Amino acid sequence: MKPPPDQEPVSARIRARIKKSKKRFHANDNISAFLQPGELEALLEEVEGKFKGVLESLVIDTESDHNTHDTARRVAKMYVTEVFRGRYAEAPPVTEFPNAASLNELMIVGPITVRSACSHHFCPIMGRLWVGLMPNEHSNLIGLSKYSRLAEWVMSRPQIQEEAITQMAELLMEKVRPDGLAVVMEADHFCMHWRGVKDSETMMINSVMRGSFLKDHNLRSEFLSLLKHRS
Repeated sequence: MKPPPDQEPVSARIRARIKKSKKRFHANDNISAFLQPGELEALLEEVEGKFKGVLESLVIDTESDHNTHDTARRVAKMYVTEVFRGRYAEAPPVTEFPNAASLNELMIVGPITVRSACSHHFCPIMGRLWVGLMPNEHSNLIGLSKYSRLAEWVMSRPQIQEEAITQMAELLMEKVRPDGLAVVMEADHFCMHWRGVKDSETMMINSVMRGSFLKDHNLRSEFLSLLKHRS
């Protein structure tokens, strides 16, 4: 028998709303639109309770071990309000300015420090990100700090690097509306450093190109050569 709505876990209520709207809720999706006031704190408490069960299944005595007594609460807070905040928080406000001077030269922003987590093992991904832009007279200009805020919002979710920078590119194309956009990310994956092959040297570098960066070989080469010079 299904429990009354007010007795259901908050995660079940949120999941039901998302499914009713026929929206996706993959690990790297933002679901803030489906959260109601007070539910984030309730979700944190639910995660805390379930992580206590994980610790019990790992045969860790959290009652007498002072180091792990509040670990479940700390981990829940870390996931919901810190490292996975980009799933539950709305996008940061970004003030957009018209391109009054009709700027149309290459702009590069970076390196932006990024922190994420692999959705396969929930291990950290730590790296740097660069953005290249070719604005036009119809583009919006945004403040330098806003690139970092948007990157943090996108990256603070469990995901894989290839999809993360694609999301970043799509967001910037929507906000700035440039002629061309390039995003390059270089990162360490702790799922390789900490487990598995335990290779501490390997890094992953990938890129997404849109518009003129995709079509113009000279522009793409200029952008990549400037990145190499600044690294």
